[in-house]
Amino acid sequence: FGPVMINTIIWVISVVGLSTLIGFIMAMVLNQEFFGRKIARSIVVFPGATSLVIQASIWNYIIKFEYGNLNNVLLNLGIIKEAINWRATYQIEFMWECGVGIFVTIPFVTFCVLSGLQSIDAAYYEAATVDGANFWQKLRNVTIPLVMPSLTVSTVLNIIYVFNSFPIIYTITKGAPANKTDTLITYLYMLAFYDQKKGPATALSVI
Repeated sequence: FGPVMINTIIWVISVVGLSTLIGFIMAMVLNQEFFGRKIARSIVVFPGATSLVIQASIWNYIIKFEYGNLNNVLLNLGIIKEAINWRATYQIEFMWECGVGIFVTIPFVTFCVLSGLQSIDAAYYEAATVDGANFWQKLRNVTIPLVMPSLTVSTVLNIIYVFNSFPIIYTITKGAPANKTDTLITYLYMLAFYDQKKGPATALSVI
């Protein structure tokens, strides 16, 4: 149970933390005026609009050792000489699961923050420019304080969604080997429906 709890903590912190950071940066970029902005926004939203099972299945195929797309692309480009086992250890597999979790969570954070950015009055930035503020000063003293309500909502909801996320880990590894890539939710499922230990599973669900 101890390793499962550690996995859960790592899973939540890494996915929520990195998706929030990357999502904030992407929201800042998408808030600027540039050619093809609507297309870029559509591309960014796609991972979040697709089923988690489908996303996890695609990534599971990409990192296959024998016929995965990642090895095929790198071999064809001459970057590697022979196929790499991207799933050599359970630690690496868990890192891939966290990566997929981050990938599918970024769109949610991006558009939450983007909605907050678009509600900021341009007069604040004009006043800051008149006062001689540079980009980082505007970011620290204008952007972040005013976008904090949107960022708080996205972070709280993100923690809830990620903590209770089941499809990614179950689709890629099913917690194997020996529950070493399980989080609390997948471990609970395995206890109840695979091991038929309804009592411990019920106690764990209360926790």
